[in-house]
Amino acid sequence: MPSIFTRIVNGEIPCHKIAETEDYLAFLDVRPQAKGHTLCITKQEIDYIFDVEDELYAGLWLFAKKVSHAVKKAVPCKRIAVVVIGDEVRHTHIHLIPFNSLEDVRFTGSAKVNLSADELRDLAARIVAEMAE
Repeated sequence: MPSIFTRIVNGEIPCHKIAETEDYLAFLDVRPQAKGHTLCITKQEIDYIFDVEDELYAGLWLFAKKVSHAVKKAVPCKRIAVVVIGDEVRHTHIHLIPFNSLEDVRFTGSAKVNLSADELRDLAARIVAEMAE
């Protein structure tokens, strides 16, 4: 059965897309730990990040770096936390989480910030605009 992220890649489930290349996709987390919480994934469904082929792995980190700069410009914060847990969805992904304190990046199993669909759409548009610069 395809992961939820594969279903997003395939267009079966909508997302608030931030950036996309042939190999990678970035979109807002719908259960964010902080406003602007973005996921960067490989389009290829690979369960464990350290099983990703070297070139694809390196490319994912470069992709996440570019996305993180746009998120930081669009969402006022101290820094962008980079988190890889790898167990919540069995599909390689990197969490980019704007934060001002460590409390902003504690995973508690539920969203810390509740954003409406309109708020997510507007936030995604602001980050996408920053990607274009």
